[in-house]
Amino acid sequence: MKKLILTAFIAFGGMLAAQAQTPDVQPAAAENPNPSELKFVKETHDFGSIPQGTPASYSFEFKNTGKSPLIITTASASCGCTTPEWTKEPINPGKKGTVKATYNAASPGPFTKSITVMSNAKNSTVILYLKGDVKPAEQTKQPN
Repeated sequence: MKKLILTAFIAFGGMLAAQAQTPDVQPAAAENPNPSELKFVKETHDFGSIPQGTPASYSFEFKNTGKSPLIITTASASCGCTTPEWTKEPINPGKKGTVKATYNAASPGPFTKSITVMSNAKNSTVILYLKGDVKPAEQTKQPN
C-alpha cells in the first residue's frame, strides 16, 4: 500500500513539474482604438396588460455611436417563451438597427423576461427587459 501511495505522489509530482515548464502565457489581444458602441433608445419595455394566448412583440431600437462597424453576434432570451430576432448585417457608425423580442403570453400573471445581446461593441453585453401582466383568456360559454 505504501508503494502505491509513493508511486501516486511521484507521478503527480512529475505532472506538476512538466506543467511548470510549459509557459501558459498568451499575448493580450490588441484593443481596438476606435470601437463600435451600442446605444439602445430604451432597455426595458412594459407591455402593460396583454391577453393570454396572444403573442406580444416589441422592437428595441439601437444606434452604433462608435467609430467601427457594430456586429451583434447573438441575442438570447432568458426562457423559451421569448424569441429574439436582430439585425444580422454590420451596422456602420451612426446607423441604426433593432432587436425584436416576442413573448408568447401563454401563462397568466405578471412576467419579466430578459434578452442578453452580445456584440463586438465596447459595451459588449447589454441586457434588455420585457415585462407586463398576462390576463387570463375569457372562457366562452357553451350553448345549452
